[in-house]
Amino acid sequence: MKRTLLATAILTTSLLAAHSHAADVPAGTQLADVQDIVRGGGSEPATLDPQKIEGTPGSLRARDLFEGLYNLDGDGNLVPGVATSYTANADNTLYTFTLRQDAKWSNGDPVTAHDFVYGFTRAVDPATASPYAWFIEIPSIVNASKIIASDADPSTLGVKALDDFTFQVSLERPVPYFVKMTAHQTMFPAPKNTIEKWGSDWTKADNIVSNGAYKMDEWIVNEKMVFSRNANYWNNDKTVINQVTFLPIESPNAELKRFQAGQMDLSYELPNDHFKQLKREIPEQVVITPHLGTYYYQFNLTKAPYNDVRVRKALSYAIDRNVIANFVTGTGELPAYSFTPEIVNGFDPATPDYATWTQKERNEKAQALLEEAGFTKSNPLSFKLLYNTNENHKKIAIAIASMWKKTLGVNVTLENQEWKTYIETKKHQQFDVARAGWIGDYNEASTMLDLLTSTHGNNDGKYSNPEYDRLLNEAKTMQNPAVNYNQAEEIAIEQDMAVAPIYQYTTKRLVKPYVGGYFPNPEDSIYTRDMYIIKH
Repeated sequence: MKRTLLATAILTTSLLAAHSHAADVPAGTQLADVQDIVRGGGSEPATLDPQKIEGTPGSLRARDLFEGLYNLDGDGNLVPGVATSYTANADNTLYTFTLRQDAKWSNGDPVTAHDFVYGFTRAVDPATASPYAWFIEIPSIVNASKIIASDADPSTLGVKALDDFTFQVSLERPVPYFVKMTAHQTMFPAPKNTIEKWGSDWTKADNIVSNGAYKMDEWIVNEKMVFSRNANYWNNDKTVINQVTFLPIESPNAELKRFQAGQMDLSYELPNDHFKQLKREIPEQVVITPHLGTYYYQFNLTKAPYNDVRVRKALSYAIDRNVIANFVTGTGELPAYSFTPEIVNGFDPATPDYATWTQKERNEKAQALLEEAGFTKSNPLSFKLLYNTNENHKKIAIAIASMWKKTLGVNVTLENQEWKTYIETKKHQQFDVARAGWIGDYNEASTMLDLLTSTHGNNDGKYSNPEYDRLLNEAKTMQNPAVNYNQAEEIAIEQDMAVAPIYQYTTKRLVKPYVGGYFPNPEDSIYTRDMYIIKH
């Protein structure tokens, strides 16, 4: 599943023009009369504002409603979105994008370079309070860091509209994977007039203006979102699905019931405890794909005793990852001992020493470390383990809490919260240890490793190591940063155990046999506009 990383910053117009992003119905396929699809949507997203979305549920829906400069195809390759081509200067610090002139917002207004200037700028503007402001900072767009720190005016960001259909981005240093990042919603265009008119209400169904293949018809909170074809979308003629409904279901078991009852065509996930049964009964409808992400437990380093590396290592070592991956989840996950998953393009994480030990050896080391940190049978460590409401997370938490109790005598209280509350609790460091997961925003090791840098907006555990930060900063300008990445992994995990990696993700979905055009990929960049319903 390794993919070749985009190594050069210059692509030709002819190469890009050879690809399009739309439904490709094989010749002879009989389509159903009704082209509607119902998809599982995971948790109810807090917002659909591209510059404010945080978490997979929001991203899932945003891909249908909005479109950036580029998209990713089923193999994770770049294909044109609003941009038809781009060029870069000799040192890859100035990118100039040519935009298609037939791209329109759902209200019929043209999508212009000014909309991208506005979108990029509002993402870093402190007034927006974007949880993904760091995403504009990562590729070193000129002045992004200063603006985020309130040391420069947002208007000084290194983005410019040379004319209505030519958008330019200036970087402070070359970043070879920058163009891949433009497929992420944080870099989507934003409709300035609509946002200024409605403020925070601009994403409500009656107000929202979008530029993707679909527009919103209805949003009933905690019940459903209904999107229909955007007749003004530049590639609408190649779209087949007329209506997509997203159901916000946090429970995989509840989602399975809806799928089995014929009320859903494509699930968000599936319950781990039903996996083997489903593989036996409907194997053709169970789709498992390696996913660019790591499931891990996060320590709150702002409070004792989690600021003690001995405690962090003890808790991490005592997790039997083989048991979790093979028996608790049991759907193709790989035990994780490093933070960066093996599927990442162009990077093979070095194996940490503790990964080569037997679990018995890890347990013995964990016991010694925890006792050294002052926790014994007469003075046991006690804490709360936070996770967002989901049966699969609960099963994992119960299993790991049991391991900690048996091996270390630790007393763990499980605490679950619904998604929005869980995000806020972690953001304000109001936790001890928390379940966490990170899905790569682009296919390159920095999409994982940057998360643990001191200033990253999603570094909720507040891990900070100056040498780690230096290595990641230096890597941004290196042609082959693998050495820095491996050194960073060694510092964060082997030395500091900043987090406890548990397993590498897979995407597990139920897909009805009549759903065509579902293209799973490591980035999980799935678009309804690629799909179609076969006559059944």
